[in-house]
Amino acid sequence: MTQFIRFFISFLFTGVLSVHAPMTQADMQQQGYGDTAYTPVIQADEPQQQISYGRKIGKKALSGWTNLSLGWLEIPKNIINTTNQSNFFYGVFGGFLKGIVNTLGRTSVGIVDLITFPLPTKPIARPLFIWDDFDADTTYGEVFRLNKNQP
Repeated sequence: MTQFIRFFISFLFTGVLSVHAPMTQADMQQQGYGDTAYTPVIQADEPQQQISYGRKIGKKALSGWTNLSLGWLEIPKNIINTTNQSNFFYGVFGGFLKGIVNTLGRTSVGIVDLITFPLPTKPIARPLFIWDDFDADTTYGEVFRLNKNQP
């Protein structure tokens, strides 16, 4: 019984600490202490360079492997984002369920990208990597659309 209590207390302590840090950062962002919006400006005068076939399929294989191995990070990401958008209880339970769905989706996208990496297609999951825009919800776009000019 004492082993269970030790496990439960350590699990509870870890959960409180992992939720407390993002909540304090969210308060600072909501009050306007930081500028999180950054959009790169593309110059219309500069011609866009063609990306080689090797780079395209290399990036696709890398994103496939990353999505396959790190898809489980969707669970804490969605718990944090849902908690920041609503309240703590809905964030934990609803974010956990949303995270499981997105984990299955991102892992499946990783498997598909690894199988079809010789075809230079546009990415299915947005953001491409889970850490690219951690505050944005994961969305899934068109499947098997060829990537002609975009990096």
